[in-house]
Amino acid sequence: MRNSEEQRTAYERVAHREAQAALAERDRDAPDVARVIIGFARALRAAGVPAGPIRTQTALTVLDRIGVRNRAAAQAALRAALCGEQADLPVFDAVFTMYFSTAVPELAPVQQAEVQIRHVLLAVPDALPGQTEETSAADAVGSASQTEILRAKDFAQLDGEERAQVRAMIAALRPGGPMRPARRSRPAGHGDLDPAGTARATLRRAGELDLRHARPVQRPRRIAMLLDVSGSMASYADGYLRFAHVLARRRRGTEVFTMGTRLTRVTRQLTIPDVDAALHEAAGAVPDWSGGTRLGDQVQAFLDRWGQRGSARGALVLIASDGWERGDTTLLAEQMARLARLAYRVIWVNPHSGKAGFSPSTAGMRAALPSIDVLHEGHSVESLEQLCGLLSDAQGQLKQSRLISRRAREAGERVAEGAAHA
Repeated sequence: MRNSEEQRTAYERVAHREAQAALAERDRDAPDVARVIIGFARALRAAGVPAGPIRTQTALTVLDRIGVRNRAAAQAALRAALCGEQADLPVFDAVFTMYFSTAVPELAPVQQAEVQIRHVLLAVPDALPGQTEETSAADAVGSASQTEILRAKDFAQLDGEERAQVRAMIAALRPGGPMRPARRSRPAGHGDLDPAGTARATLRRAGELDLRHARPVQRPRRIAMLLDVSGSMASYADGYLRFAHVLARRRRGTEVFTMGTRLTRVTRQLTIPDVDAALHEAAGAVPDWSGGTRLGDQVQAFLDRWGQRGSARGALVLIASDGWERGDTTLLAEQMARLARLAYRVIWVNPHSGKAGFSPSTAGMRAALPSIDVLHEGHSVESLEQLCGLLSDAQGQLKQSRLISRRAREAGERVAEGAAHA
């Protein structure tokens, strides 16, 4: 049984490598629209749909063979090829709507005899006089490029239409979270020795030793989010709250608080399924929206009322703030150190940290930096996608963000030394 499973796993690895090689070759030689489809698969993976190389290869083959002209037929074909489970379907539809502009709704037919996609062109059904298929294809590629630009655009620079598209992108995110070993364990083929299981198996075999192994059960680690809703964060608070809504809905046990001149728990409001209704309820519960900032007082209030009792103990704590502090920075430094001792990890999301020339020069950031594990940017959809990887403790991303945090901490220390000498 084990040999057959290992053989099947080996076949899957070989198929995965071959599909990756085929996609790399096609990505280099394929026309622009094929690159658009490959880019669409990348967008799905960023949203949490496991549209890997094998499924992407299948999608390209399907589009090559069916020769679809209708947008709905193309969407159905891509959905069947790229989605693996029922939960992926609504995410696929949202990403499909965002990725392909409504101005380019259809795929022109391809030659049935062709094995490779060479003449797939996106065409507008009601084309303007003189518009060619090449022009339509260029528009399609431009639409995909605009989506990529929008993903990287600062929340503070969005207009009304762009803000609506960004909100849909945030709703399509699928953030995870770290796991922790539970006290219970389950039988396994290898791992730590299970004394109780070994004793029971030995008794069943009339005293003949039968070693049994066990692995600890993995449980989701708690996540606590502290979101700054002061006036300096007005351009980013809406995006952060929408991200918190997605995380609270997908990750049970997530606690969400807003920080301004006081601390407000909005976990119950953000568990409402409809995001607009949830944000409306949360806005009604927050009395200090777009007011001042007293970060030290709010971190202390969180630890005294919730964190010390369990919300922060062994949890991943996410703080979203630009670090502007109107209160005593000494208190903030003390409470952040206290939080770091309780929490599993502290991630600070600063909307300005990803911008050129950023330096943690605000008094609040300088006070908090020694107690932060990761300083992460948070000004765009792309940065929130990267944050999803950090929350899942992805390989490489955590190491890189710790490097960014260390450099930012060193820069803050240099600024503090310069101010002291001055």
